[in-house]
Amino acid sequence: MRFLEEGESDDPILSLVNLIDVFLVVVAMLMIIIVRNPLNPFSNQSVVVVENPGKADMKITVKEGRELTRYQTNGSIGEGEGIRAGITYRLPDGRMIYVPEGKDDMR
Repeated sequence: MRFLEEGESDDPILSLVNLIDVFLVVVAMLMIIIVRNPLNPFSNQSVVVVENPGKADMKITVKEGRELTRYQTNGSIGEGEGIRAGITYRLPDGRMIYVPEGKDDMR
């Protein structure tokens, strides 16, 4: 009958269960922090995410509202027909200025 008189305080399984409960609470708190992070790119309505920019395996993901569109490069260089529209200058403070070219823009 001595076995029945021992309390639950000596049971090592209970301390393991308590440890698992603590880890679940920590994981839940971390998930909430990640979701509510203002730097999370997918929390905004319109977002463009570029993975591996300038490389052959570059991927672009565009989110507009609830619609996701994914673009992936095939490694080839694009070609097109066009004319020079202007010049872009970088100022010493890092800003970029676009100056259009053409007869109509000189007025």
